[in-house]
Amino acid sequence: MAEIAISARHVSKQYVIAAVNHDTLRDRFAHACRSVFGEPATSEEGPRTFHALNDVSFEVTEGEVLGIIGHNGAGKSTLLKVLSRITEPSGGEIDIYGRVTSLLEVGTGFHAELTGRENIYLNAAMLGMRKVDIDRRLEEIVEFSGTQQFIDTPVKRYSSGMYVRLAFSVAAHLDPEILIVDEVLSVGDGAFQKKCLGKMDEVRRDGRTVILVSHDLPVVANLCQRAILLRRGNIVGDGRPQQIIEQYMSEAFTGGEASLADRTDRYTKHELMVQAIGFLNEKLEPVQPALSGQHLVVRVHYACHVRKVFENMRVMVVLNRDERTACILSTDVVDRQPLTLEGTGFVDFHIPHLPLCGGRYFLHVAIENDTLTQDWVQYAAELQVLDGDYYGTGKMYPHDGWRGKGMFVDHSWKLERVD
Repeated sequence: MAEIAISARHVSKQYVIAAVNHDTLRDRFAHACRSVFGEPATSEEGPRTFHALNDVSFEVTEGEVLGIIGHNGAGKSTLLKVLSRITEPSGGEIDIYGRVTSLLEVGTGFHAELTGRENIYLNAAMLGMRKVDIDRRLEEIVEFSGTQQFIDTPVKRYSSGMYVRLAFSVAAHLDPEILIVDEVLSVGDGAFQKKCLGKMDEVRRDGRTVILVSHDLPVVANLCQRAILLRRGNIVGDGRPQQIIEQYMSEAFTGGEASLADRTDRYTKHELMVQAIGFLNEKLEPVQPALSGQHLVVRVHYACHVRKVFENMRVMVVLNRDERTACILSTDVVDRQPLTLEGTGFVDFHIPHLPLCGGRYFLHVAIENDTLTQDWVQYAAELQVLDGDYYGTGKMYPHDGWRGKGMFVDHSWKLERVD
């Protein structure tokens, strides 16, 4: 059984929002005017409190990679600061077993007046590392960060990108037993982000503990073995990354249908028209974005604007990405029985195992028969898809360069040896 690396028990963090003091003549005059005109001054009469964390408890085992997700203001960064000993909790206890390196904000732990080289030694010394060990890793740290040209320049002259490259390189290369990383990789360019993800994967394979906060859900799904969902300072989900990501998406997005009733930029006979498009899961609950491999329902609402029965019709949805057709859904392709439409209603396209790769897709929709198009709307809706565990193996694409391209295809393989 794996040993415990971090144990948090009933951790809370409360901030006091102080009252406004009227120290200047202008402040006193403005306060007096508000009092005369009867405006409330409750926000100035006393301090208020804000609970960033509320009774948070969890454990992380050695070698585990834990992802923390949630909306802005959920308490993610506060939790990492408490775990990193940057701020003290208002209540509860935290036990940490191992040397911790944290990368929470750009330049955290750097002294602005010192050079990049001096900051590397300073950070390493704070971790209790010997100079001989730092000397051994120095070249590797600098090369990874890409700051060779400026390593003897004070970091106050660094750009934010240089800051974060060096900071991440220091944090990841000083052999931490526990690595805590906040949402800072977005500062770097795409190439450096790939390097960072590769390094974090290497840290994971070395059996070290990683705690990661990220809004990049595919990264959480790909790197983490477990995820926690925070909402308003409370843990509301703890489990497999795919499970927690789906829970987060169902909370983060209302799945509001794309209304098309008032769209005039369409080809239509004004008799039978598409009214809206919605995206649902297998329980017919709104979902947006969708996840590769999940059951997705594309719901097309229609309305007849004349008293007439429309026979031999089909409803068709075209999904485009990068101006190319990704796939087509059509009622007549999968069923020989043509549609008869009248009044109002909707057609549900069920995709049991969504094969689309992560990315942004636009939907065009049509109601037609073989001889006449009743309604045709281009860019009728947008669907966001996240790369998911399509094959159920816990693995994503074997190479980052393939992610977001093509489609998933069910397949199997068999090896035969011929001597």
